[in-house]
Formats: sequence, structure tokens, C-alpha cells
Amino acid sequence: MISNEGLTKLGFVPVEDFITLDDGAGPYIKEWRSASPQPSNAEIEAAHNEWKAEFDSQEYARNREAEYPSLNELIVALWENVVEERAASVISLEATRQAIKAKYPK
Repeated sequence: MISNEGLTKLGFVPVEDFITLDDGAGPYIKEWRSASPQPSNAEIEAAHNEWKAEFDSQEYARNREAEYPSLNELIVALWENVVEERAASVISLEATRQAIKAKYPK
């Protein structure tokens, strides 16, 4: 399967090196612009599969990031802990982070 991810994994840059299109019959390379030779479909598919495995292996990180407290919450908690000497916000925030880590383990 031809994919932008596979071509990018091989070191090519969308629009600069190639343009892909899918008109309903499946994706294909509409225009090859790179000075390098165009890779075979098998090479693109192998690179896509490698990219997909890496992407899938990081699902836990994407899930954690979506649920972690915001940077604003972190800043407020740190401020309260350092400046106001109140650790309750930091303790609460860390408990939240640990719960999310347990929910989405590596």
C-alpha cells in the first residue's frame, strides 16, 4: 500500500518529493518530484508497516497526554508548592498523573 507515512519513513517529504492521490481505487503516487529514484510499492509498504508498528507502540503515550493535567494546572500547583508552601495541589496532581500512568501502562 502506498502511504504518505511510508514515503516519509523512507526520507521523502510530501509535496516537495511526491504527491499522492486516492480517487477511490486506492492511494497512488500522482507525481514523483524527488531527484532520488521512486521506491517500489514493496519498499513503501515495508516502511509503512514499520511506521505503523512504531505509531501503535506509542498509543499509551498519546492516551496519557490527552488525560494529563494541563500545563496551567501544573504551573499553579508548582507555584502553590514553591511560593505559597502549600503542597496539596502538587500531591493531588501527582496522584492524578500516577492514576493515568496505571490506566495506560507502557
